[in-house]
Amino acid sequence: TLTLAAGGIEGETRQTMENISAVLQQFDSSMDEVVKCTVFLADVGDWSAMNEVYRTFFKNSPARSALGANGLALNARVEIECIAITD
Repeated sequence: TLTLAAGGIEGETRQTMENISAVLQQFDSSMDEVVKCTVFLADVGDWSAMNEVYRTFFKNSPARSALGANGLALNARVEIECIAITD
């Protein structure tokens, strides 16, 4: 059974970013190589709390788009898609 990370928007954002980082490492890349992210929020009112966690994963913030979305998978509060450079 798939479950979401505990801790509300902060916990979900942290887990999402850690998952992205782990995938990038598998391809010999890192969060430093991320050039663009798209953030989908179930409630745009969560922007500030999500951003507090999100920005801790980057030395230099990549380009970013964000939007409110209805019906995220597993009733998640956040989904994040990133594009990164790999060798």
